[in-house]
Amino acid sequence: MLAIFHKAFAHPPEELNSPASKKQKLPEETLRDFMSSHPDNTSSMSFAQAAVLAYVRPENLYSQPQRLFCGFDDVYCIFLGTLNNLCSLIRQYGLSKGTNEAMFVIEAYRTLRDRGPYPADQVVKDLDGSFAFVVYDSRAGTVFAALGSDGGVKLYWGIAADGSVVISDDLQVIKAGCAKSFAPFPQGCMFHSEGGLMSFEHPMNKMKAMPRIDSEGAICGAYFKVDKYTRVNSIPRRGSASNWMEWDEH
Repeated sequence: MLAIFHKAFAHPPEELNSPASKKQKLPEETLRDFMSSHPDNTSSMSFAQAAVLAYVRPENLYSQPQRLFCGFDDVYCIFLGTLNNLCSLIRQYGLSKGTNEAMFVIEAYRTLRDRGPYPADQVVKDLDGSFAFVVYDSRAGTVFAALGSDGGVKLYWGIAADGSVVISDDLQVIKAGCAKSFAPFPQGCMFHSEGGLMSFEHPMNKMKAMPRIDSEGAICGAYFKVDKYTRVNSIPRRGSASNWMEWDEH
């Protein structure tokens, strides 16, 4: 999968951009590389200059990790992996039995966006399984991404030549497109374009940028981990007052 978002719609941590990067590609070049590496089973959707989503269709129903893509009510989701507790989540949210993981993530996102009955970190923490997903709300122009904590699915993110954010499970495409300005997406974390990066396992702790040096001695995009010794300044709100903007305090 590949997701690219213009810098006006997604604001990743500054430490992800390496001063050593000199050969980053433009988003359209990275998309072209991704499509050419999977020529027979890749489809993509572009949203003017705001975003592009590309998806590699599975070769068969049993391909691992599972790859899903769907959209509803101007919200689109690419999902990798499996949720072990999908059936119980479907019952909890009152969804139909045929709902798959990508459909569920869209419904969970819409519930958070429109009603905010639970804090976002709790919603993602309740997902049991190996997973990664990227959600794009084309009406609101917002991005929501997360990676499970068990390491079963890999995800990477980086910065393109024009400052756009690139998210993919294809390490080679990320390396080619973002040069030194990329890093593994941190496990057990989620990113929202309005609130930034935070751990859904430790929402009361701040994230700390860890410098990365490659084999050539060049500075790469920083990896982020939970800072166990630094806590946020306030307790996240609960109930209907909870919303995405709480992330600004992290």
